[in-house]
Amino acid sequence: MSDPSRAEKRIEALREQLNEHNYRYYVLDAPVVSDAEYDRLLRELQDLERRYPELIVPDSPTQRVGAAPAGEFGEVRHRVPMTSMDNAMTDAEVQDWDDRVRRGLAVAGTVSYTAEPKFDGTSISLRYEDGLLVRAGTRGDGTVGEDVTQNARTVRSIPLRLRGRGWPDVIEVRGEIVIPKQDFAKLNAAQLKAGGRIFANPRNAAAGSLRQLDPRITAARPLSFFPWGLGEVAGGTVPARHSDVVARLAEWGFRVTGLFRTVDGAEDCLRYYADIAAMRERLPFEIDGVVYKVDELAARERLGFTARAPRWAVAHKFPAHEENTTVEDILASVGRTGVVTPVAVLHPVHVGGVTVTHATLHNQDEVERKDVRIGDTVIVRRAGDVIPEVVAVVMEKRPPNTHPWRMPPRCPQCGSEVVREQGAAAYRCMGGLFCPAQSVGALLHFASRRAMDIEGLGDKLATQLVESGMARTVADLYRLDAAALAGLERMGTKSANNLVAQIDASRATTLPRLLNALGIPQVGEATALALAVHFGDLAPVMDASAESLEEVGGIGPNVAGEIHSFFHQKHNREVISSLLESGVHWPAVSIEAGGSLPLAGKAFVLTGTLASLTRDEATARLVALGARVVGSVSGKTDYVVVGEDPGTKADRAKALGVTILDEPAFMKLLGG
Repeated sequence: MSDPSRAEKRIEALREQLNEHNYRYYVLDAPVVSDAEYDRLLRELQDLERRYPELIVPDSPTQRVGAAPAGEFGEVRHRVPMTSMDNAMTDAEVQDWDDRVRRGLAVAGTVSYTAEPKFDGTSISLRYEDGLLVRAGTRGDGTVGEDVTQNARTVRSIPLRLRGRGWPDVIEVRGEIVIPKQDFAKLNAAQLKAGGRIFANPRNAAAGSLRQLDPRITAARPLSFFPWGLGEVAGGTVPARHSDVVARLAEWGFRVTGLFRTVDGAEDCLRYYADIAAMRERLPFEIDGVVYKVDELAARERLGFTARAPRWAVAHKFPAHEENTTVEDILASVGRTGVVTPVAVLHPVHVGGVTVTHATLHNQDEVERKDVRIGDTVIVRRAGDVIPEVVAVVMEKRPPNTHPWRMPPRCPQCGSEVVREQGAAAYRCMGGLFCPAQSVGALLHFASRRAMDIEGLGDKLATQLVESGMARTVADLYRLDAAALAGLERMGTKSANNLVAQIDASRATTLPRLLNALGIPQVGEATALALAVHFGDLAPVMDASAESLEEVGGIGPNVAGEIHSFFHQKHNREVISSLLESGVHWPAVSIEAGGSLPLAGKAFVLTGTLASLTRDEATARLVALGARVVGSVSGKTDYVVVGEDPGTKADRAKALGVTILDEPAFMKLLGG
């Protein structure tokens, strides 16, 4: 486009379209074009502005990012101070505040208030002159803040130019910069992957993002802006009530929370608080309370300010999600499945309405990433019913001579080896059949339908058996006495006799069921079946080397290592011996070397997705027929089973002349 006048018209049209799409996407959450179409329009505008730089204006969509990194932030002086707000922690304090407001206004009845969530972010003031964003500043000390104009321009829900009409010549819009919870989690994951700083909470992430010296970093962060009030207003007027001001801000292009309400009197305020508290955990943004404000602006003028806060507003805070306390110890806690989790023992602290004495540290990697040590002062977080966790260490308060914590090599409950799961962050106690911490979980798995199939042994009964000392390991089940069982809560003679009969019947089992019932890490039905068919009996499985276990179809080095480690724990072997002494037995299993199974010795490769069977089910069916399921195609492969969207394995099979089975042919083979 060589004609400057035509270029100028096209640039104006593109800006108008892009501003409208920005508004619909970031403010209304109602986009009308695809991302690809938006990108095409933006690229066209960028190309035209590159060719005609004299036509670039400050509120162009292309100017949201692009300023050079700042050496430091300048100062912004607030002509109308950005004051703090008094807090109310109880219903009674809210009622006291309402009483003070009514006395100050000499009102006998109720006062009309506005109510809105108190976003847990970082405050900012946006100055518009003739509708154009000219300056943005942080709260600072209330009088002087930092100039973050270039960074604020990158936040898509902040209009660079006000929409509509009727705005004063000068207006300062104040509000909160926040980051959604979901985006906060993604940001921390990306920071961790890149070796960057991990943020303690969304509030810190929002503040840190806004104060980047390089606006391009801020632009990459998923920030949002919600207005909560006005500062300086000159050369025009605003509505007489705050509720109408909020409606006007929405017309001018700001994103306004849908949870904003007008309420009458203290009772309405408290009902609003209860409603928001009930939905707090489901909200996409962090909030730490609600804010009540006198709706009539003239009434605010009459009430005025104390030395630090307005008399016409109060923040009704939720119980704190986060508090500081000290780590008195770090323990290795063993769960019902054997996973070993580091847990911080804390100096008791009140968080989220309860007293917290312990907090999860998740895993060894998390301990190292946060560098949590005994003696540290830490930030503890509890949200709703979520287990308390240590968010971060307050490094400035770390005492001297602390030491990094390491996962113990032996289980603190049973002394068995603690092994890190291959390719995962979890550590596991390998004493699954003996470890007291795993007893309930071991009993439940052992009795499950696809294991030993002991009907009537549920969670509550398993817990009673362990707590009473009647069943310390799964082998103890075969020594239970009906009379003793009948004395347990909710059992009775008939239930006790039925359970003993079920346990007795389970002595006659199959080798795959028994292998599955032992609870070997990463060994389910298919792998248990593969082990049984390959080795033929329990003793060869127990004595197999990790290398020979890898020869079993479907078992890789990670699973082979888990199996080998499990069977080489002394106490696990003792429990298995007790099971055999108790009469647990199974029929002989035909193995592939004997050639009695129809697919004995045949090597299969599975590729693509089958409609009739999952990959595990197909593997189990093949192994049951004596076949080996391997991962790669070679000249020794007998069949390649091809489902939908097969990979390169199908091409390699064709090149090598290996027999290819589609799904109907494969199902016919299994059926035959």
